[in-house]
Amino acid sequence: MDKITVTSPLLPPLKEVIPYLEDIWDRKWLTNNGIYHQQLEKKLCEYLGVPYISLFSNGTLALITALQSLELKGEVITTPYTFAATAHAIMWNDLKPVFVDIDPVTMNLDPSCIEAAITDNTCAILPVHVYGTPCDNQTIAAIAKKYDLKVIYDAAHAFGVKEREQSILNYGDLSILSFHATKTYSTIEGGAVICKSQEEKDKLDQLKNFGFESETVIKACGMNAKLNEIQAAFGLASLKKVDGAIERRSEIAALYQQSLVNVSGFIDIANQS
Repeated sequence: MDKITVTSPLLPPLKEVIPYLEDIWDRKWLTNNGIYHQQLEKKLCEYLGVPYISLFSNGTLALITALQSLELKGEVITTPYTFAATAHAIMWNDLKPVFVDIDPVTMNLDPSCIEAAITDNTCAILPVHVYGTPCDNQTIAAIAKKYDLKVIYDAAHAFGVKEREQSILNYGDLSILSFHATKTYSTIEGGAVICKSQEEKDKLDQLKNFGFESETVIKACGMNAKLNEIQAAFGLASLKKVDGAIERRSEIAALYQQSLVNVSGFIDIANQS
């Protein structure tokens, strides 16, 4: 029997990746903000329509560092319907995850449940755009403003997703992406934090590189979460193919919607959210 996979990674043609590898071998620059790392950040900002992006070696470290950069203390309201890394990132920052219920249609954090969970210790809200379906940003933003809370979006599923012609990655204070091999767009392993100022990006870049301010000065307790040149090159090659991959996924989704429309128990979320 032929093996049928749940998902299959987007692989750019090998012949398009090899020239990047040959150049990396010539340069002997494998990591630490190399030329392809810099190019990928620029290309992703342009493609995604975001002002600043900081690349990471994976999405979990991106989320951990995003939370660390905000210097939070206390409780973070989030969703139980997500991958384990969402809650783990909260706990790695010595914060307490507080779970509230989800909307039964979108599977996203239900904004109507948030206020009841807010205490004097609440410092932030961490919603997840489940399967790329945008959260109710306006309601969440209004609650955050009312209670002076930070909003960090786990957008691991939301590469390239737009709402009203604008990237949903610009919602909240920060958004994080995952570029894991199973995602629509991949750098094999990888992730990113989207922020709104050069100052925020500089802080994220510093924290993911051991907290170095200079070669001899460490300003913060950081970690090693940098994306290397080979993965950045893979990402550049993949970015040229991602539109076609997204189009193909849309075709497959449409086929499922058409085939399952009369099957009892199935809900077409795309047409109900």
